[in-house]
Amino acid sequence: MPHAGPLTMEDRITINDLLAKFAWALDTGNVEALVACFTPTAVVVEEIFEEPDRWEGQENIRRFAEDYRRAPDFPGCQHHTSQVLIEGNSLRSAVRSFVFVTECRGEPPYPIRFTGYYDDQLVKLEGRWLFQWRTIRLWDGEILARFPGRGKRTPRKRPPEPIVKKSGPH
Repeated sequence: MPHAGPLTMEDRITINDLLAKFAWALDTGNVEALVACFTPTAVVVEEIFEEPDRWEGQENIRRFAEDYRRAPDFPGCQHHTSQVLIEGNSLRSAVRSFVFVTECRGEPPYPIRFTGYYDDQLVKLEGRWLFQWRTIRLWDGEILARFPGRGKRTPRKRPPEPIVKKSGPH
């Protein structure tokens, strides 16, 4: 088993590239490129609605990506990731980042469709950084607990025709 050294600048750049690859793949409907961002046993959890949605393994993550690709209101969305915090070593890292989604259709100004953050666990396999676990959260709940009257998660009400429907084991 390889020895885990400190994160290098190359690791940090490659991790940032992974975050960008996920966004580009999702927003351009490139299902295979999105799946390639994950380990075979990876998990994606969306803590958006009343009951979190969860996809385990690459086949279910493929369904997650396909559901977005087929959703009629999704084309034109752009995921913007910033304020990337990376902690860990050369083999495993925890990454936290801001995300917001714009809806780029018709004439500007374009609305913001979502604000939240990613909470990720990454691993380096065969020299490549990959997602082992990605949690997608709204900008509320425990992340705001230091503010008076905040700290409680307020999930969105699931619309009758959600953009993405649950897939895989729950």
